[in-house]
Parts: sequence; structure tokens; C-alpha cells
Amino acid sequence: MATQTIQTELYKLYPSPRNTSKDVFAHQVFVPHPYAIIDLEVMELTGTTTLFAACRLADMKMGQLVTFELPADMAKFERLFTPD
Repeated sequence: MATQTIQTELYKLYPSPRNTSKDVFAHQVFVPHPYAIIDLEVMELTGTTTLFAACRLADMKMGQLVTFELPADMAKFERLFTPD
């Protein structure tokens, strides 16, 4: 089965199979660590989130993009997340 990609102005995205939504929300954090484990469930975020493997088009840097429905969730993620 082919992976469905999503292209935005800034990123080429590869959705995580764990996503319950295919939405790319406005509040976004690019994590420049493509192999870091990002467990959104343990952060107990309030709104919907999506996780993508990502290629940042400006510099072709690979990483992960986390998108958030709520800006408060983005702030909490930035506070709690540390790459392994």
C-alpha cells in the first residue's frame, strides 16, 4: 500500500498511521529529529493533534511535524518534549 503524502507550502508530509485525523492544523512545531520518539498520548493534550514525518522544503531538512488544534497544546508540547 502506497503512503499518501500531503504537500503544503512549507513541508512534504507523510502521515503517521497512529493519527486519528488527516488534518494539518495551523499551530505547528517542526522537530528536526526524524527518529525521535514522539508520544503525544503521554502529554495529555486537550485538543486534536497530528504527527507527520516531514521534509522541510526550504532546506530539505528531514524531521517530524506535530500540528495542534489548540495553541495551548503547542505550548505544552514545546515545554515537555525533549528529543531522546
